Amino acid sequence: MSKPTVRVPKDDELRWILRRAVAEAIPEDEFVEALRSGRCLRLKMGFDPSAPDLTIGHAVGLRKLRQLQELGHQVVVIVGDWTARIGDPSGQSQTRPMLTAEEVKDNAETYLRQFFSVVDRKRTEIRWQSEWFDKFDLETVVRLAARFTVAQMLQRQEYSERFAAHKPIGLHEFLYPLLQAYDSVAIEADVEFGGTDQKFNLLVGRDLQEMMGQRPQQCFLVPLLVGTDGKMKMSKSLDNYIALEDPSQEMYGKVMSLPDDVMMDYYELVTDVPDKEVAEIGEALRTRSVNPMELKMRLAREIVGQFHSGEAAQAAAEEFTRVFRERELPEEVPIEVPLHFKGACEAEAGIELLVMKHLALSRREVKRLVRQGAIEVGGVPVTDPLDYPPVRPGSIIRVGKRRFLRIVDADKQD
Repeated sequence: MSKPTVRVPKDDELRWILRRAVAEAIPEDEFVEALRSGRCLRLKMGFDPSAPDLTIGHAVGLRKLRQLQELGHQVVVIVGDWTARIGDPSGQSQTRPMLTAEEVKDNAETYLRQFFSVVDRKRTEIRWQSEWFDKFDLETVVRLAARFTVAQMLQRQEYSERFAAHKPIGLHEFLYPLLQAYDSVAIEADVEFGGTDQKFNLLVGRDLQEMMGQRPQQCFLVPLLVGTDGKMKMSKSLDNYIALEDPSQEMYGKVMSLPDDVMMDYYELVTDVPDKEVAEIGEALRTRSVNPMELKMRLAREIVGQFHSGEAAQAAAEEFTRVFRERELPEEVPIEVPLHFKGACEAEAGIELLVMKHLALSRREVKRLVRQGAIEVGGVPVTDPLDYPPVRPGSIIRVGKRRFLRIVDADKQD
């Protein structure tokens, strides 16, 4: 096998790698030295497939990996099929459910497809934790745990806060950072990538490699992207996410729903708009010299163009303008056929349709959407979950800002 060709980055490329969409490189001087050495680096990023969708929040790190792949470096993606099964059965973490092996496998297949929509598959090595953890016995686990102390584990902010608040911490949870750290040993990682919330785990990997006689990895931390609510980290479990596989119009609409004060984070973290231009956009937003709506439409085109195509971005922009500025219905309102209309169950039919046609996950979610004022029937907002208006042939149901159903009478269909 021929040795991969690695290109040393020019000074302007190095600045882009180190400063754009970067929170911290630990230690930065080691990372710069490694890039300038001309050595092919093994770039580790791990994902627990706790949910099937990757979001554009994940893409912040994936885009950085792609930049380094273009210099010739090797990405090693770790599928966390073991750590995903640990989860957090204590219920303290919203984003770490305990999953079955089958759920992990299904999610992993979906997530890998999405991973390679950003990262170059030809320059990526896929590794599953079970390759090494299936061989672990109790003695190995105990010896691994003996390398660290409880005091060290409590340095992790999540654990220290729960400990101070007298909230339970399962013993198994201390194994999570140890197992993630051992992944770095198993693949001999040179650099590990993760969000700022993963800093503790990445540093444990650096320590463990040194303990076990390996060259310690550098830790490359990227900022956490705020979700569409403008408050919390983007997360599927918090329902504030933009998925990589969202349809182009859905993706465009979600970007347009962002609060103005997080717009610059998105420009910085998930677009390739040059730094100088980003600064000019930020100044225009601050001084209101340009309508924020125009700046947000530019952002939406950039994001949809990146994950779909320029043509899809243009079509989504035109559709958004027509529907939401001119208050028209979208060109393609799905036509759905509910129960045959006999007058008895018309009110219930609307709720059932939203669930059946995947516009809501459950009847409970329909009620939540109603409380948020997110559902209209025939242009009239639904205000009471217990008083859902009846749907009739020709009714248009709107869910949120971008999802529609038109109701037709099954008895009158050909």
